[in-house]
Amino acid sequence: MRVFGSTGLFGLSLLIGVTLLASSPSSALAASANSSGGSTKDRAADRAEVKKVIEASIGWALDKDKALLYESVAQDSAFFIFHPDSASTIVGFEAFRGLVERVFMNDAFKATGFEIKDLAVDLSESGTVAWFHALLDDHGEWRGEPSSWINARWTGVLEKRSGKWVIVQMHFSFPKD
Repeated sequence: MRVFGSTGLFGLSLLIGVTLLASSPSSALAASANSSGGSTKDRAADRAEVKKVIEASIGWALDKDKALLYESVAQDSAFFIFHPDSASTIVGFEAFRGLVERVFMNDAFKATGFEIKDLAVDLSESGTVAWFHALLDDHGEWRGEPSSWINARWTGVLEKRSGKWVIVQMHFSFPKD
């Protein structure tokens, strides 16, 4: 199996269905939520919605459902992705759309599986910003050859815009040790 850590196949990480660790908020978080960011129940609902968006941003590739992907990311110039290599940095939705068309919608690409490990999601006190981190195993094929990211570090930020959560920033990296 070939392991990719740079351009083009970063996007294999976009084919992953994310499993969110569902944990109840700590008493300190619950107190904060009740005082300024909505009820604990509202925060739990927001976490569930954030999970769905993260899952959509990866799981779309299994069926090549671009509409699902595009609904999960900010469709403006603020959208940003750092990849493990500097040549693959994405600035803006239009650049991202180009990557999707060139790589993921290409007949040479096939998503084959994924695993999200140690996913954690937090919400801002206001309840309008969320951030996450996880380890990502992302598997696919390019021209029939297996390709993978193993233990990629994945972080991201989402905003609640017009009542819907969208990803505005992601960062993928690999440890050097």
